[in-house]
Amino acid sequence: MGETIQSVERAAAILRLLASGPRQLGVAELARALGLPKGTLHGILRTLVHVGFVEQDDATGKYRLGATLLHLGSSYLDVNELRTRSINWADALAGRSRESAWIGTLHEGHVLVIHHVFRPDDSLQTLQVGTYLPTHASALGKVLLAFDPYGEPPPPPLRPHTKHTITDPAGLEAELDRVRARGWAAEMEELTEGEVAIAAPIRDPRGVAVGAIGIRGAVERLAPGGDLPMEFVSYVRDAARAITRDLAR
Repeated sequence: MGETIQSVERAAAILRLLASGPRQLGVAELARALGLPKGTLHGILRTLVHVGFVEQDDATGKYRLGATLLHLGSSYLDVNELRTRSINWADALAGRSRESAWIGTLHEGHVLVIHHVFRPDDSLQTLQVGTYLPTHASALGKVLLAFDPYGEPPPPPLRPHTKHTITDPAGLEAELDRVRARGWAAEMEELTEGEVAIAAPIRDPRGVAVGAIGIRGAVERLAPGGDLPMEFVSYVRDAARAITRDLAR
C-alpha cells in the first residue's frame, strides 16, 4: 500500500472520537486524546465543519458529529441497494423455512449484518442489524470468504467461539474449498452452541459475490439427525439466486 495522507488520517481520528460517545468535545479534549497541537486541530475542524461532517455548538464552542455525516451513515444500511433488493426475498425465506433470515456483507474483516428477519413465531428475539459476526465461525462469513474476491481469512490465531469452531487455518481453507465446490456453507454449532446455519452467495451483474443470505436456528429443528436437510439448503439457494437476478436487472 502506498503512502497515506496524514491530514485525512487525522480527520478520520477526530470523527471516530466524536462518534465514540454521546458527549460533545472541545478542542482541548480532542488535542489531549489525539496528541495533536491545537492549531492543527483547528484547521481540520474548520474543514470538517465546512463540509457538514462536524458541527460546533455556538454556546459552548464544542464539537459533535454533523447531520451530513449522520445521513451518510444511515444511508449505508437503509438505502444500500443490496439490502433494498433483498428485503422481500429475506421475508419470503423466513416464512418458507420458519427460521430467522440473515443478510450480510464483508466489512473490515467481519460480517456486517445488514438485514435480519425474525423467525415467524411468538418467541422473544433481538434484532441483529448492524452487528458483526466472525467470518471463520459463521455460515455467512464462510460464504463471503469463499466467493468474495476481496475476502481474506482472518489471521491466526482463529478465535474459538465453541468447541466446534474451526481454529486451524488449514482446516478453514479446506472448509472454504468445500463451500466453493457445493455453492453454499454450513455452520454447525460453530458460533453458538445449539445453533446451526446455512448461507449462500448473492452475486452482482459481474458474477462477483457482494453479500450472503442465510437462515439460522436451533440444531433440533434444522439438523435433528446431525445433518442439514437439503430442503432447507434449497430454500436458501433459491433466495440467493432470486436476489442475484434482481441485482442484474
